[in-house]
Amino acid sequence: MSVDARKTIFLVEDNRGDIRLIQEALKSTTTEYEVIVARDGMEAMAYLRQDGEYAEAIRPDLILLDLNLP
Repeated sequence: MSVDARKTIFLVEDNRGDIRLIQEALKSTTTEYEVIVARDGMEAMAYLRQDGEYAEAIRPDLILLDLNLP
């Protein structure tokens, strides 16, 4: 699969166990992907707005969001 076809999954999750569980579940897919993790809502918004250190961040193909973030 070419680099251009690689999918980006943006995971917004504060629980390390849940992050690990999701990454394990994704291993069974046949699609090549990169998982980018934000640990809280502020980091997620900075990434999506391409603020500061995320100025060159790529737009994710899929966002998985923990609705119970602190």
